[in-house]
Amino acid sequence: MANHMQFSFQDASSPIMEELTQFHDHALMVALAICSLVLYLLTLMLTGKLTANTVDAQAIELVWTILPAMVLIALALPSLRILYLMDEINQPDLTLKAIGHQWYWSYEYTDFKNLTFDSYMTPTTDLPKGHFRLLEVDHRVIVPTESTVRVIVTANDVLHSWAVPSLGVKTDAIPGRLNQTSFVASRPGVYYGQCSEICGANHSFMPIVVEATPLANFENWSSTLSS
Repeated sequence: MANHMQFSFQDASSPIMEELTQFHDHALMVALAICSLVLYLLTLMLTGKLTANTVDAQAIELVWTILPAMVLIALALPSLRILYLMDEINQPDLTLKAIGHQWYWSYEYTDFKNLTFDSYMTPTTDLPKGHFRLLEVDHRVIVPTESTVRVIVTANDVLHSWAVPSLGVKTDAIPGRLNQTSFVASRPGVYYGQCSEICGANHSFMPIVVEATPLANFENWSSTLSS
């Protein structure tokens, strides 16, 4: 989860989030190169070393036409690749349905019988020592690690958004519509998220907690709840 005074992304815990972090760094380097070039040219102009007579007009037109095109290509190609990767869902190992309500989440494991539960934020008065205020819930989403999890997201009343930054997941929950996304948890851990769409007075009090465990632990947990 995010730390105090943190300026970067949360640690990536899924392949998609790793790709997004790398693209963010790539875009920042491109922006840094553009700013450095513009600053260098401004310095030359202010010092009088660069004037209209020192550079051929045709050469300038050629540079300011080709260079922006190359920059756009350098940004567009990796961006499109990540977009296609995020939309690609091939043979998921587990399907989870997340339903947004005012102001809690309901979850259904569609591959199991009677494995459904509601997830409410844990009140501060009932919060165990060492847990995070406004982020902990009474029932966590349990998923197996190294497995493709498809999440079908919808809402029962107003717009919500199911978002877990460490997993690179953010999908709008729209009443009457099913949106889907997927993720693969790279390692065991507890990952926190929140509703990312303003949905009313208690919008900030419907957190999301995803706990990734080894497959054997997940099977024990699912068999206990579904029996």
